[in-house]
Amino acid sequence: MSGTSTSLKPPADAVKPVRHPEAPAPGELLGSHYEHCFGCGGGQPHGLHLQARAGEGVRVTAEFTVKPAHQGAPGLAHGGVLATALDETLGSLNWLLRVIAVTGRLETDFVRPVPVDTVLHLDAEITAVHGRKLYSRATGRIGGPDGPVAVRAEALFIEVKVDHFIENGRPAEIQAAMSDPDQSRRVRAFEVNP
Repeated sequence: MSGTSTSLKPPADAVKPVRHPEAPAPGELLGSHYEHCFGCGGGQPHGLHLQARAGEGVRVTAEFTVKPAHQGAPGLAHGGVLATALDETLGSLNWLLRVIAVTGRLETDFVRPVPVDTVLHLDAEITAVHGRKLYSRATGRIGGPDGPVAVRAEALFIEVKVDHFIENGRPAEIQAAMSDPDQSRRVRAFEVNP
């Protein structure tokens, strides 16, 4: 992408990302990281209900259907909702490295309008790792996984420890997530944006 911010360009000594040996298998549905997440949670009536799947290497794919509650201009998806779909997909990548990371920077390009009732097909990959910094990019297409590009983004995620959420989140939600008996869901609950 031309005009990309320097902060989204990995430094020369960044390394290629390596998929964690215990990452979900390619094709596996990643599921919601938190029931009340606006991006992927089933407990949000007007949320995106984004479905992400592990891909090969350090890639994920996802789909999200634009509903009337997601519109900005009449009949078209709100740009902020599209940015949320990109951010949610990019955030799902962290599960392939088995790290907890939050969005540090997200730069989005809106290429064409996305009508209500359209399925947005998203594809994302981690491109480089430098210390706690994870560099990634995503593309959203309409009309199918090979259809025309509607939106794209580059992002920088920062690896954090679970304390980030405990110190900054609301106690009731933190306690509910921490007491979930499903260890995988408990860990994934904190794989969110700041």
